[in-house]
Amino acid sequence: MENLRIDGERLWANLMETARFGGTDDGGVRRLTLTAEDREVRAWLEARALAAGCSVSRDRLGNMFLRRAGRRDDLAPIAMGSHLDTQPTGGKFDGILGVLAGLEVIETLNEAGIETEHPIMLVNWTNEEGSRFAPAMLCSGAWAGVFTEDYVRARTDAKGISFGTALDAVSAAGEAPVGAEDFAAMFELHIEQGPVLEREELTIGVVTGVQGMRWYDLDLTGRAAHAGSTPMDARADALLAASGLIRGASVIASRLGGYATVGELTIRDPSRNVVPGALSMTFDLRHGEDAGLEAMESDLKAQIAGLEPGISADLRQIWSSPPVHFDPGCLASVREAAKSLGHRDMVSGAGHDAAYVARRAPTAMIFVPCAGGLSHNPAESATPEDCAAGAQVLLDALLIHDRRITAPAEAAA
Repeated sequence: MENLRIDGERLWANLMETARFGGTDDGGVRRLTLTAEDREVRAWLEARALAAGCSVSRDRLGNMFLRRAGRRDDLAPIAMGSHLDTQPTGGKFDGILGVLAGLEVIETLNEAGIETEHPIMLVNWTNEEGSRFAPAMLCSGAWAGVFTEDYVRARTDAKGISFGTALDAVSAAGEAPVGAEDFAAMFELHIEQGPVLEREELTIGVVTGVQGMRWYDLDLTGRAAHAGSTPMDARADALLAASGLIRGASVIASRLGGYATVGELTIRDPSRNVVPGALSMTFDLRHGEDAGLEAMESDLKAQIAGLEPGISADLRQIWSSPPVHFDPGCLASVREAAKSLGHRDMVSGAGHDAAYVARRAPTAMIFVPCAGGLSHNPAESATPEDCAAGAQVLLDALLIHDRRITAPAEAAA
């Protein structure tokens, strides 16, 4: 099996072909979860998986499980995969590279006539991005037992459409109970979404874990007033208060080695000649350690408590994902698979479905470079060579791990 090679040209062709589902004029992809575009790319994947001899099932939240039989079909499958949905300003590689690389692994094994001991499973997780239905990684979280099915179905988008309504509209739900599938292990390939590999001229990142993340919604209420006749010292300006919180969160995050981002801010009833009286905003706090997250949250709450008189605040945490440390055995398989390539260990600053999968199954991730570290952007880019290298490491890690964990399973039997 040492000479078994994936078809990099086929993988690249699949990446370019699937980019037409939700493709935008600026070269990006807008494929929000449970839209017509998502339905189309799901149908494409299902057709390719069936043609490759896989069985296809979906759970009640639309997670797709594409299974290639193994020699020991009584064993839990070794899984690969990621997601097909994108951000509103998405690119061609985020998420879908991990799915299409998994498809390439299956097709390569088929062409070589190789039968693995464990079944192989390719997974497409629903609503990883969280851009239409918050929070992110919603359905891998439900698979891991973090969210209930009712909670997921009740999430609403900006137009008030519920997840359940959208799921039914595109006929994405299956009959399998959420969480019914078990994995012996899972490997997720992804673009780095950061600049480290490119800067260090390395091909592979061995991802040892994922930063902890907390999301908050904050409503600030002051007093709307005339912009030309209300003295500066008589104002209760909600936007001015928000600006102080944004700056303060950035300062504490930099000091603690974390990240703080306000990605949404909406003024209620805005007008250019009215002092903003009320607004809603979001906070995204990230850190590699629980203590760092706690310190950032405490500082944010202290700043809110110290807002000037006349400003009231309602802060709500809507999601929390603790720091994740991936499985040593899976990481060893990835390192062995990447030994002939330039690689390094690293921690992911972005959230991924693998972070939730790790709560139930041994898990690891593989990163490949993306140009300028840019992602969630139409200009998101990766080279054919790096995508192929990542898929090759995915294939080799899977085969190494299949051999590594089969022997203990046989001994136990």
